[in-house]
Amino acid sequence: MNRYEHIVRAMNFQRFFGPHLRLVGMALLWGASWPAGRVVAQNMPPLAAASLRFLLAAAVLLPWLYWAGGMAGLRHWSAKRWLGMAAAGATGVFGYAAFFLMGLQHVPAGKAALVITLNPVLTLALAVWLFGERLNRTIALGMALAACGAVVVISHGQPLALLQGSVGAGELLILGCVVCWVTYTLIGRWLLTGVDALSATAVTSTMGAAMLLVASLVVEGPAGLQAAVLGNATAWGALAFLAFGATALAYAWYFDGVKALGAGAASGYITLVPVIGVALSALWLGESIDASIVLGGGMAVAGTALMNWGRRPAAAVHVVAKRTAVQS
Repeated sequence: MNRYEHIVRAMNFQRFFGPHLRLVGMALLWGASWPAGRVVAQNMPPLAAASLRFLLAAAVLLPWLYWAGGMAGLRHWSAKRWLGMAAAGATGVFGYAAFFLMGLQHVPAGKAALVITLNPVLTLALAVWLFGERLNRTIALGMALAACGAVVVISHGQPLALLQGSVGAGELLILGCVVCWVTYTLIGRWLLTGVDALSATAVTSTMGAAMLLVASLVVEGPAGLQAAVLGNATAWGALAFLAFGATALAYAWYFDGVKALGAGAASGYITLVPVIGVALSALWLGESIDASIVLGGGMAVAGTALMNWGRRPAAAVHVVAKRTAVQS
């Protein structure tokens, strides 16, 4: 085999398998963000650490946006779009990041990663109500299964205990992550239509970082920011991973996957995130995996996968109809 054939084979491998490999890498980075966040939360003030995370991420995302030619388009945004960006930054970055690190001060990382499986369930339920999105039996079954799994995890395998108000502060804070992310997603669908993913991520990350910095100075005081800056090497390594790996690089790989394979196929890889989060939390932090984690986590992941599977036929029909309309 000559050199040219080797190059052609390498290019074909990259074309067909590259997006899938990057999406697996994305799932690994997002899954690892939970034990990394636990390390940061136990060694740094949460608001100060969250502000530093997104300031570092913005230091990568803004130059990336500039070199991609996206900065020029920001000048043409309307006031409504900028308000939408501010609302998205307040929920998807400020609120989510604050609840994320505050919750991880109290809740094991693996458990928190499984609670987050409620994100697609609540997002889709509200999309049905607000936007008239349709459900089928497969999606509805997946939603019910994922929700029941999350309840088993939150209640330590005793769902009836939730009726007695026995949910801990950590679990409530992680549920705050869910509320913030669902709100962020719905805001994006309502106000940010037509905005490319890189611009939205760069701008909301920058806005959210500024909000987090102000909140840290008000709530934790300058001493909080100083304590974060002077944190130990392990905490700073985890924080750098959250900023550059789980934020900038993971989003880049996710955008590439969406572009190459479509949003439906790319989102399927997100199903791996809680599994990876639990596994890495056990390996890295030595967290125990009890029966409620195994049972509830299995139900939550299976339910999420079922939801993704149920949405595929509808997406395929939409694509076929669109192509037919164009051809006619």
